[in-house]
Amino acid sequence: MNEPAVNLSAKKVSSEDFMRSERQASRRNELFDGAIMPKAAANRQHNLLATNIAIAVGSRVQGGKTEIYVNGMMVQLGPKTICYPDVVMTNGEPKFADENSTVLKNPITVVEIVSAATNPYEKSRKLESYLAIPSIKECLLIRADEMRVELYARQNAKQWLYRIFDERDSVVSLDSINTKISVSEIYAGLSVKPAEMSSTAVN
Repeated sequence: MNEPAVNLSAKKVSSEDFMRSERQASRRNELFDGAIMPKAAANRQHNLLATNIAIAVGSRVQGGKTEIYVNGMMVQLGPKTICYPDVVMTNGEPKFADENSTVLKNPITVVEIVSAATNPYEKSRKLESYLAIPSIKECLLIRADEMRVELYARQNAKQWLYRIFDERDSVVSLDSINTKISVSEIYAGLSVKPAEMSSTAVN
């Protein structure tokens, strides 16, 4: 979820056909309602943010049941929707849609890195798809071009708590994996501008 996407195929395909072709593809694509969409290549900022999150969480959950996948695990969001979150986590036994363990079915926490260049429609559509999956308890949107972390935390089947973190000493609680990480850890080694909108009135 980094740049605007362009439809690669006007023809709708099944999730089985998509998984089969994706394993042999030279670049990554995502499937939305049967339509194949290219996944934009990740730049330095994007990769460092994903790595920082994996390191921060990983250092706290060692020896536990949490697994962390960075930039390469497909997640099934519906019968005809499959995507690659930038970071995805499980807690407990992971379940897969295929024998090769390449398409995860029960993520508990997903992270997407976005920027001002992200297509608003694609961002909204992917977010709605994440929030519709019962196994997902938390969804993080991380801005790559400014210091802003948005957290969607499930309260019940129809209610989510939305919070914004935009200061270095702010702490993000990921209750689904019993872990807390700071905004400074997420943006470690990166120089980004302050968030354009203050979260004072939101938190």
